[in-house]
Amino acid sequence: MGSIKDRVAIVGMGCTKFGTLWDKGPTDLIVEAVNEACEDAGIGLDEIEAGWVGTMFGTGGRSVSEALRMQYIPFTRVENACASGIEALRGAAYAVAAGIYDICLAVGFDKLKDEGTSGLPGNENRTNTMYKSSMPGSFAMMANKYFERYGLSMKEGKEMLAKISVKSHDNGVLNPKAHLRKKITVEKVMNAPIIASPLGLFDCCGVSDGAAAAIVTTPEIAKKLKGDQVVYFKALQISTSPTTGRVLTDYDYTHVEESYRAGIAAYKEAGITNPREEISMAEVHDCFSITEAVTMEDLQFSKRGKVKEDIDNGTFRLDGKLPVQPDGGLKCFGHPIGASGIRMCYEMYLQLLGKAGERQIKNPALGLCHNQGYEPFAPTVSICIVGL
Repeated sequence: MGSIKDRVAIVGMGCTKFGTLWDKGPTDLIVEAVNEACEDAGIGLDEIEAGWVGTMFGTGGRSVSEALRMQYIPFTRVENACASGIEALRGAAYAVAAGIYDICLAVGFDKLKDEGTSGLPGNENRTNTMYKSSMPGSFAMMANKYFERYGLSMKEGKEMLAKISVKSHDNGVLNPKAHLRKKITVEKVMNAPIIASPLGLFDCCGVSDGAAAAIVTTPEIAKKLKGDQVVYFKALQISTSPTTGRVLTDYDYTHVEESYRAGIAAYKEAGITNPREEISMAEVHDCFSITEAVTMEDLQFSKRGKVKEDIDNGTFRLDGKLPVQPDGGLKCFGHPIGASGIRMCYEMYLQLLGKAGERQIKNPALGLCHNQGYEPFAPTVSICIVGL
């Protein structure tokens, strides 16, 4: 099997501020993110040969081609629910690796506030009509089962999850592009209104608007454009669910098999044998605090049932052994669905190039992005590993 490792480079990235952006439409966000990416790469729009667009609610590839006035070149919309961002990156990177194009654009965006999205969708299109739940309800089931399986009292479990949210907010305060930029305390998280027990208000990511963009090219062109200021793909993997029927059979509710399988494939592609030691930092799909906790185990950063020890020890804090959500994560950015995966990569890109300001991690070598679509029982998971 072939590999993307070191065959495609990222030469430019851009990201809007995320938030409740009533004064901006999708076009404004797309133009802002892409303009930043082009300026960063030192190229013009006329040098881009093809584009991939990740969006849940946008109107196909023309959402971007019309916004940028880039007529008559191929733009392709991809949609894998919440994993759409990295899916757009994958399309652009594979096209360059295949030798079809030299320079491609990946854009992710959504304007959820304009869509009236409440954050509590009903999952009416589920194949298995015997099972329905809101997203908070689905992940609450995961949290309750995790507490039970690993012997955590409700208080112990909620404190563990609260520390995840506190950590992300500590990082988000340092990020001018984050939506929510206020420090919180464990006590505040524990006493917040319940959304779906045991998950409270601060265990859930918000609904927001935003866009992010990346320009990818060959290593040869990248070196001409940026010299050593280039980030390379080390792995791009995706794992899809076999069936939603597992929720009625033997699913244990305490892990996401697709995350585990995608992680194994990505590590193999990147040549990583010990992810806990070799990955410098990560952005994962923390739509809920329990998602981040379980993902730490699925990606082999923590042993099964032992993530609490790493959380208590500060392993995933900005000054810890393996910083997670250095930009504040979905918890502080919210989740404009198509944008989130590329936004994660944007942070890894800044960190690797030493441009993350107050959030800068010392000497990072490899960054991992984990982008999960749908509920925990039958998701699609995309993983991107990047490095110098």
